[in-house]
Amino acid sequence: MSKTLRTEAMSQFFEAVLSLENEEECFRFFEDICTVNELLSIAQRLEVAKMLTESHTYLDIADKTGASTATISRVNRSLNYGSDGYTMVLERMQKEK
Repeated sequence: MSKTLRTEAMSQFFEAVLSLENEEECFRFFEDICTVNELLSIAQRLEVAKMLTESHTYLDIADKTGASTATISRVNRSLNYGSDGYTMVLERMQKEK
């Protein structure tokens, strides 16, 4: 994570997220703290990352998710050169199935 993001406020935010105990609590908290469009964008990026790791084409991903090619490219860059956050989460989600 970028050093500029490692602030006391971000630590407090992540502490709040980690205190959530179930999906219903997540819905309640995130509906209060984010706009609907922000939440939909975050969920879309995770779906794009999942599809990229499954070797879907950009065109297929754009058709199925509605994501722009710029968003798909940004997510792909994170998958290839980021902090492995998407990979970590997707692997954990797969193990839970």
